[in-house]
Amino acid sequence: MQSQGLVESLGIEIKTLENGYVTATMPVDERTRQPLGYLHGGASVALAETVASIGAFQLIDPETENCFGLEINANHVRSKREGTVTAEGKIIHQGRTTQIWEIMIKDEEDKLICISRCTIAVVTRK
Repeated sequence: MQSQGLVESLGIEIKTLENGYVTATMPVDERTRQPLGYLHGGASVALAETVASIGAFQLIDPETENCFGLEINANHVRSKREGTVTAEGKIIHQGRTTQIWEIMIKDEEDKLICISRCTIAVVTRK
């Protein structure tokens, strides 16, 4: 996996990486705010898909398979202007060709900011 790109640009840091479980943090700062000064919904979705994608990769055979985000949805429950958010991703379905992940994004006070569900496609490498 690459360490550069969107993950680095948004300041996302992986904190826990276990089979079927991933946590990551992201700052709420000039990189992740929308023009009115609140956490950008797209940044929350990027954090959620990052957690799901990294988690999914841990559950496949990288020699013969690859994984890609297939679908993602998010409900933005609460706004945030500064600080850090933490995403906790858990696998809720692990099939042969798909995985479904649930990602809860919370603030430092454990208040729910966003809940997301991400479907990952598992494909055979050619």
